[in-house]
Formats: sequence, C-alpha cells, structure tokens
Amino acid sequence: MIPTSEKTAPDMSVFETLESEVRSYCRSFPTVFEKAQGYKLWDTQGREYIDFFAGAGALNYGHNHPAMKKKLVDYLMGSNIIHSLDMATKAKEAFLKRFNDIILKPRQMEYKVMFPGPTGANTVESALKLARKVTGRETVISFTHAFHGMTLGALSITGNSFKRHGAGVPLNHAVSMPYENYLGDDIDSLTLLERYLEDKGSGVALPAAIILETVQGEGGINVASPEWLKQVEKICRRWDILLIVDDVQAGCGRTGPFFSFEKAGIKPDIVCLSKSIGGYGLPMALTLIKPEFDEWAPGEHNGTFRGHNLAFVAATESLSFWETDALTRETLRKGEKTKQSLQQIADQHPDLDPVVRGRGLMVGIAFNQTDFAGKVCKEAFSRGLIMETSGPEDEVAKLLPPLTIDDEGLDRGLAILEESIAVVKASLEQ
Repeated sequence: MIPTSEKTAPDMSVFETLESEVRSYCRSFPTVFEKAQGYKLWDTQGREYIDFFAGAGALNYGHNHPAMKKKLVDYLMGSNIIHSLDMATKAKEAFLKRFNDIILKPRQMEYKVMFPGPTGANTVESALKLARKVTGRETVISFTHAFHGMTLGALSITGNSFKRHGAGVPLNHAVSMPYENYLGDDIDSLTLLERYLEDKGSGVALPAAIILETVQGEGGINVASPEWLKQVEKICRRWDILLIVDDVQAGCGRTGPFFSFEKAGIKPDIVCLSKSIGGYGLPMALTLIKPEFDEWAPGEHNGTFRGHNLAFVAATESLSFWETDALTRETLRKGEKTKQSLQQIADQHPDLDPVVRGRGLMVGIAFNQTDFAGKVCKEAFSRGLIMETSGPEDEVAKLLPPLTIDDEGLDRGLAILEESIAVVKASLEQ
C-alpha cells in the first residue's frame, strides 16, 4: 500500500472544471479510482485503499463479486432485456421467487414487493404516499437525527438542518419526536410521543405513519434497543398507525440478520430497502408492503427505471449469501471484533471523550471535538483507508466495511484508523 503523500497528487482538474459544485465524496477522497475487488480499491496511480465505506452501504458483498459478475456478463452476452419499466421479465420473475423463498418465507413474512425506482429516496417516498393513501391522514412522525433521503417528502422526515435547508421550500406534514436516549438514558422518549397522541390539545394530529431507522447511519450510528422498537410498534397498533422501517442502509445484513429489525421481533407494515439489495452496487430499491395495505391503483406510483434487469440478476445471485446463517454469524463476529478494537482505541484517548456505537458491521466512534472525526478520516485516506463521518456535527468516524471483508483486511483498516487518531490528536496538541 503506497501512502498518498509518497506519490504525486492526482489530476482532479476535469472534475473541478466540468462537474457541479454539489460533488461531495470526490472532495473527501481526492483521487481518481480505477479498479476495485472485494474490500480494496486502486486509483489511476496504483495506490491501494481499504474500503471502510462500501458505497455508503451499497456494497455489502464487496466490489465485483465473482459470482455476480459472471451472472451479469452471461446475461449481457445473451442479448437479454435490460430496461423494462415494470413489465414482466424472466429476470424479475427469478428475483421475486428467490426473494420470497430465501428471505420472506423462512422468516414467516408476507409482503407484496413493489419496485418504486432505483434509490432509497424512491422507496421512502412510495412508503409515505401509500401510508397517507391507506389511512387518509397527512402527518408522518419521524425521529431526531433521522435521515431518509434528499427528495422533498424524504427531507420532510429528515432531521439534518443543512440537508433540510437545501429544499428551499417549507417541509410540511411531518413531526419529529425524540429517538431513544435523545433526552438522556433516564428519560423514556416514547412517553412524550404517547402523551402527544393522547392529548387532543397537543397540536399533533394522529399520523398516517411512524417511520424509523433501527440504527441511524447518517444520524451518528445511534442504535435503538429491541425494547424501544417493540414499544413503538405497540403505539402504532394502539392508534392504528402504520409502522414503516427504513432499512435502506441498515438492512441486507449490515447489522447481522438480513433485516435490522429481526432481533426486536417486530412486524413493520412497510419496509424500505435499497443500497445493497442490488447486490453488485447496481441501482435498485424495494418497498415491502403487507398485503392488506397494497391499495395502489395501477401506475399510481411509477418511475422509468424501476425495472433494472441487471440489478435483478445481481440481486438474485446475492441472495445465495442468505441460504444459510453463515454471513449473519460472521458479521456479528466481525462486528464485535471491530467494536472491541474501537473501544481499545477509545480507552487510549479518554480526553477525547470517545464513544463507540453500533450493531454488526455498522459501527462508529464519536468524538467531542469539532472537526476531529473529519480530520481523522482525511488522515486515514492519506494512509490508504476510505471511511466517512456521520452525525449532525460530523462528529462520528463511521465504519461500513463490506460484510465479506476478511480478518486481515479488518485488522489493517483498524490499525490505520488507530494511527490516524493518534496523528490528528498529536497535531492538535502542538
């Protein structure tokens, strides 16, 4: 692995000149990437990087998985259907059957599968629209530090003020309530929610839905306990409110089980999936709907790219990982190993007041110093590790390695992170 500092700086002029100022990740990772395999990437100058970012959770199975690649190449060489809107195709049929047989049936789940479009925001928007249609109500309750997407409906239930401000218009028909532990460990945040629903003078109308992430990724790796999730479900059942779980980033095995809510034993009315459901990093999203709530009229929600057959092919192959519980067990083992390593790092720097958070391989370490996590990620990149920050103040160094990463890669990445924290701390003390 060749540190960035030992080679000439990459030429980013094309991107700086021709691409919009809205570009983000290429500022955090200022190089031109060329190749990728498994948990590694290489840039045009031959530098090797360990990937603790994994496409923001879209590459749970790593880059260019060989079995998925073969399926895609064979499909392309056969002049098969690529674009199909929501027409019936063999590729879609194969995915639906396999998803039902491998994911839904073994978990005794009965959902209708909707293809709302290629992104996480698409599935969230469809879930909000359907909840409002089914209940005839307008308000949706979300939680502090939530992130659900960048389109207007999704932004209305997103907590981050910077992202909300980008809408440029009022974001209505949504109410934010405190997530678990937002008010401190000794305060039950759901007591406030229930009181608002009970009191006709609270100013909060009975909502169509409550939407939540079981682990808030962009919000700072905030983890909801099974007990808290069960209580939210009870509130929904009491008040005839639809429960929507946004599993766009936390799903597809990121926390261990395929669905992040399995440990809690809850049964959401609607589930939002995207990112790694496409298997290979290809755009794909699903909205899972309990059959009794599938009240859509034909074409009432649609999109040009909701029939991406290459994604169906890769997604179908990716489900092979879920024929046994091996990936779940390995993810939980690696997750615990990662958290232990992060805690050891945290114990070395008590003055930074670091806090280790997460479930499975969705983990992070929060710092009490402004910009510290950002500086750590920048230093890590210079040493060959790709990772990002999260949280409302970018105070969390966030780890999302591919679930398929081996122990050697995990150890190398964690060692770079440990070095980077020490270097940044030392530089600030000078």
